[in-house]
Amino acid sequence: MPSILPHALTIRRASVADAPAVLRLFDEVIAWFVEMGNTGQWGTQPWSAQPQRVDRVMEACALPGAWVAEDSEGSIRAALVLGEAMPYVPPRTEPEIYVRLLVASRHPNARGLGRRMMAFADEQAQSAGVRRLRVDCYGGGSGDLVRFYESCGYERIATFDVDGWPGQLLGRWL
Repeated sequence: MPSILPHALTIRRASVADAPAVLRLFDEVIAWFVEMGNTGQWGTQPWSAQPQRVDRVMEACALPGAWVAEDSEGSIRAALVLGEAMPYVPPRTEPEIYVRLLVASRHPNARGLGRRMMAFADEQAQSAGVRRLRVDCYGGGSGDLVRFYESCGYERIATFDVDGWPGQLLGRWL
């Protein structure tokens, strides 16, 4: 069932047809990161120009736990993918929902949308009768991303490294 957000944004299930719009979100955020000097998180090249990244986003949008937030004009402003834990983090020890992907537009009417999408993940966990959520993120740079997830109620669990990319695993109990 779709969820209505402020500024006429609606959360709905994603599909492979949404992949080009989600890639545009990644490209938008990467350009913003480059302006800020944050090139360690996702690099400097648009994801839409990298076949491996395009394939990953298409696969993610096809997952049953893929969601997008769409405005009243049909523009996708955020994407969230929930599902199984990523292979590079310690395995779960209890039932959980894992936040596999979160990306939100820098557009003014999308302000606060990342936090709203994380609250939506909580709602999905509650609906499924699951009390545990985990997420991983870039653990380098200024640490702002880790602090964002902490502000959403997540606590640091462990750090990890994937081929020189520093990561942080966080978790939350509902």
